[in-house]
Amino acid sequence: MPIIETNGLCKRYGHALSVHDLALRVPEGSVYGFLGPNGAGKSTTLKMILGLVRPTAGGITVFGKPMNGANRLTILQQVGSLIESPSYYGHLTGEENLRVVQTLRGLPRSDVSQVLDLVRLTGQGKKQAAHYSLGMKQRLGLAAALLGFPKLLILDEPTNGLDPAGIQEMRELIRSLPRRFGMTVVVSSHLLGEIDQMADQVGIIRSGELVFQDSLAALHQRSEPHLALKTTDNQKAGDLLTRLGLLWQAEGESLLLPPLPDERVAQLCQTLVQNHCGLLRLEERQKSLEDIFLALTGGKEGSL
Repeated sequence: MPIIETNGLCKRYGHALSVHDLALRVPEGSVYGFLGPNGAGKSTTLKMILGLVRPTAGGITVFGKPMNGANRLTILQQVGSLIESPSYYGHLTGEENLRVVQTLRGLPRSDVSQVLDLVRLTGQGKKQAAHYSLGMKQRLGLAAALLGFPKLLILDEPTNGLDPAGIQEMRELIRSLPRRFGMTVVVSSHLLGEIDQMADQVGIIRSGELVFQDSLAALHQRSEPHLALKTTDNQKAGDLLTRLGLLWQAEGESLLLPPLPDERVAQLCQTLVQNHCGLLRLEERQKSLEDIFLALTGGKEGSL
């Protein structure tokens, strides 16, 4: 059973449809990367999952229970979240901010020191939060979300404001949470590189619609290499490829083929020359993960 499941989830603001017919499936124990351009509907979706925004249509289940007024508080007792910018009391220290949350939620006092250590704020716990840098405030927000070590952690752009070293530490921490604490983590980002280094499951959203959902390995498989062949007569070359039992498709001025062993490539070149079909170019091409993401999200023209 997925930790989070949505069916036909929609959210409309006036005439604008922010989220449309979304069907998320977040497996237990995974780091689920929720990826999409800015304004694609990621934050709205996460707010609906947390019960902060009411859906226009569709349903949400968390831990197998519908997210509704009757179940919301019970569900949220097992959920930690950091949505958009972290909240804090500027006149209180980082540790005092966490004590407020710990007390309100009735959690063990020892949780505060543990989460401060996890987010590398132990030495800054006595400092007023108003004097924290943007990255330190982000760490404080994550520490608050980790209090109680919830079964589900939802993070919206958690690396915002962090320097490169802090980003690397955040990635390592997020990757370790399922193994160390049995958490399921949902991480949203508009940066493919971030998700590629943190997640094992991926959902990609574009203009409120889910355009890809599978394992990160399945996304990488879309970047498998292929051969691009250009000749003096592509129509004749295509006929020869078909007679040789090779699958191909035309793209621009090239014929695309699946990867072939070197011996088969040598045989192909010889056949083309023997049939007076001049070989102008033969190269191996491979779509980068960035190309795939941009094609999926409409960042540039392309098909997958």
